[in-house]
Amino acid sequence: MRQSFRVYFLIAEPRPDGVVAFTPAKAQELSGLIIVDANPTHYRRIATLKSGDDFARYLAQLGLPLTFDRELVAGDSAPLRQSFDLGNFRIGNRFSILPMEGWDGTEDGRPSDLTIRRWGHFGESGAKLIWGGEAVAVRHDGRANPNQLLSADHTASSLADLRRVLVSAHEARYDSTRDLLVGLQLTHSGRFSRPNRKDRLEPAILYHHPLLDRKFGIAPDYPCLTDAQIGGIIGDFVKAAWRAQSAGFAFVDIKHCHGYLGHEFLSARTRPGNYGGSFENRTRFLREVVDGIRRDAPGLDIGVRLSAFDLIPFRMGSDRRGEPEKFDGRYDYAFGADATNPLEIDLSETFQFLDLLDGLAIRLVCISAGSPYYNPHIQRPALFPPTDGYEPPEDPLVGVARLIEVTSRIKARYPRLSIVGTGYSYLQEWLPHVAQHYVRTGQVDFVGLGRMVLAYPHFADDVLRGAPLDSKRLCRTFSDCTTGPRNGLVSGCYPLDPFYRAHPDAELVKAAKQKFRG
Repeated sequence: MRQSFRVYFLIAEPRPDGVVAFTPAKAQELSGLIIVDANPTHYRRIATLKSGDDFARYLAQLGLPLTFDRELVAGDSAPLRQSFDLGNFRIGNRFSILPMEGWDGTEDGRPSDLTIRRWGHFGESGAKLIWGGEAVAVRHDGRANPNQLLSADHTASSLADLRRVLVSAHEARYDSTRDLLVGLQLTHSGRFSRPNRKDRLEPAILYHHPLLDRKFGIAPDYPCLTDAQIGGIIGDFVKAAWRAQSAGFAFVDIKHCHGYLGHEFLSARTRPGNYGGSFENRTRFLREVVDGIRRDAPGLDIGVRLSAFDLIPFRMGSDRRGEPEKFDGRYDYAFGADATNPLEIDLSETFQFLDLLDGLAIRLVCISAGSPYYNPHIQRPALFPPTDGYEPPEDPLVGVARLIEVTSRIKARYPRLSIVGTGYSYLQEWLPHVAQHYVRTGQVDFVGLGRMVLAYPHFADDVLRGAPLDSKRLCRTFSDCTTGPRNGLVSGCYPLDPFYRAHPDAELVKAAKQKFRG
């Protein structure tokens, strides 16, 4: 039965002068559309919402049902400080650090000093669930960039050392690590692989995508991975999981998000053979990876970070605003989208996939959406785009609310799954208030922190202690952490982190932004 999820958020009416004006009162009537304000100056910065009344009024103005607690609870009874039982392991609180790559490993796949610094900050953060640290490629040709970490025999000891840095930093600050759960995210970058040069795509594709092939210059006769090649990649995932267990990681994340290989399997409806077409075939990759891990690394827990929904790719319009790509006919290339209207979410197969995870006894699930390569506003809401990105086609609060609403629906349907929510960093000062509400009401188990901890590594600790937030460290979504990698530089918070402000790449990031602005 089709499970259509109507996206109720911003309904707009075009005027003759081309401006699009919001009419929130029509949200119930036209709930399936994602149409947005054409004037970004209408988007209020979060820092200007000084009181709970301000925040509530603005949410109401946008027609968003996002809810928050006006007062934060302090002390041992604080919802975000509560432990969480994951089988026979008790995780110490409800904050999770999401995987963040720095494009700063060595060419042979080992951590650099920058990588080690970042992982030390993850340990100091106060969060008790470390979701994967960062994406680690299971083979060289599946790296997203030539400086991505790599799981291989020659990197095994350095990855173990990286985990020890994180755990030692946590122990030094908080005395104990008995309630700290640390995983490693395993990935193959698929059609977004750039293993040898940052400016050269070397894609590994499962099928030809009519929009993404054109967008990224993939020729119609470019070869797709064969079933035999996929079998080899599955073996590499299993070997990488065994290495992770040997290095002391408690779980591995089999990455199924953001357009990378695991995610592309889920939309491979047009692919022939054992790994495409039917839902059973499109999930065969996951099942075979899980079978191999449980055979070769018994006792290692498994998680999945999932793009629970996708939409049609967006492009930069003539005014630099994001707009959906044009496509006629049925759109069968997005997992979690309505094929008859790819601007509408359809969770039917998402629920099937979560049923599968439940049946495989995979309890750790992190919910994301879309891809940073072709529709980042639904995955990583931000007011300011990176240099190669489009201006937000909707108030970023819409993207936050969409992610939180979908996650809430998933948690309600799958109470046995341990759900990590994402998209919170854009909330800035109001992040603790929203996080507390959704954890307190059982609509999510863990609140994921990504960009926020780059400049403010102790954000979670400050919230858990009831300390005032350092407003000068709050992520304002300037997107320099993405602009850097998109220009072949390392990732970091150049505007707010004094360390990266003084880094040699800071001037190059600044120059790239000035060139973009023309």
